[in-house]
Amino acid sequence: METLDAGRNVLALPDFRRLWLVGLAVSVARWLEMLVVGVVVYGASGSALLVAAMTLLRLAPMGLFGMLIAVLAERVPRRVSLRFILALQAGAVGAMAALAFMDSLAVWQVAIACFVGGLGWATDNPVRRMMIGEAVGAARMGPAMSLDVLGNNASRVSGPALGGTLLATLGPDAAFGLSLLLYLVAIGIAAGIGVGAAAAEARREPVLRGMRDSVALALRNERLRAVLVVTVVFNLFAWPCTSMIPVIGKAALGLGPSGVGVLASMEGVGALAGAALIGALARQAMYPAIYLGGTALYLAMMVAFALAPGAVPAGAALLVSGIGGAGFATMQATLSYLAVPPEVRGRALGALSTAIGTGLLGFLQIGLLAEWLGAGPATALVGAQGLVALALTWPLWRVVFTEARP
Repeated sequence: METLDAGRNVLALPDFRRLWLVGLAVSVARWLEMLVVGVVVYGASGSALLVAAMTLLRLAPMGLFGMLIAVLAERVPRRVSLRFILALQAGAVGAMAALAFMDSLAVWQVAIACFVGGLGWATDNPVRRMMIGEAVGAARMGPAMSLDVLGNNASRVSGPALGGTLLATLGPDAAFGLSLLLYLVAIGIAAGIGVGAAAAEARREPVLRGMRDSVALALRNERLRAVLVVTVVFNLFAWPCTSMIPVIGKAALGLGPSGVGVLASMEGVGALAGAALIGALARQAMYPAIYLGGTALYLAMMVAFALAPGAVPAGAALLVSGIGGAGFATMQATLSYLAVPPEVRGRALGALSTAIGTGLLGFLQIGLLAEWLGAGPATALVGAQGLVALALTWPLWRVVFTEARP
């Protein structure tokens, strides 16, 4: 098992292990928060649109600042940037925990914390994942990303399950308190990271020129452009469907907080299994098919989830969707990284963050449709739109099946 051996080899690298553990801790906190925020906001407002808006606020910094962050990340040692953003996120969730404990947490305060959390999310590709590339090298980036996504998907099981359990038993202050603890653990781990000690670029070109060059790179490089097209389709039509899981679970399936947490975690279970299979079996020649097939499978299963007549088939659909999502998530960063020369990989990952940020339009759409049609029909409609969009954009992304290396 060549790929499995490569995965073991990257885990033997101390800096990769630390970066992986930081990502794992932050991911558990993020998915915990998203579940708890969805339940809390829906309970306070009864509005599916506001629930979707909270995730939209987490995505907004990617779309607005993805390329800017990538350019700025070249000027500051990445490990300094990583520690700063972890501290910022810890402060935001700590404020939510304190306000919830005092029973004075308002929706607008949750919105601010979600935006701050989104700033941290927007740095993940151009900061932490670039540091992963520095730690493992380009040849082992695929196995490294498989393990990184495996950790992220494990968090999608544990995060919602922990969040739902704490929310049901101890309240939102305890759930947010656990999230704060996870950020503090991540800060402690990040203190020992050795890579990313120097600024990535010696040149100091104007920021606007750097952003312009990032756009030009995304338009000029065919393989990168193809990856970004599929990323935009996924984030406009696939990922927004996840914001309706708490609403469908509570309003359509009649589940309580713990049940909603278990339902939401089923996608993570599938994604965990999918990432493990990819890490063990995938070869580089398979990367494009995994990327495209995973996207299509995820969209189809979100339609099935929305139309499911009960909690068991709904959970099964989410389980399978997670497998598809693992294929997409593992390969989007890997293919973006491999598509360009080493000196511009940070900007390629910044362009990827911007493409991910287009999902805010998708969350806005599904929120509006859910207010009009209901959460279930809206989710089914948006998933079907994604399948159509993927088929129509074939001329733009077919080049992704060419060999994925610079």
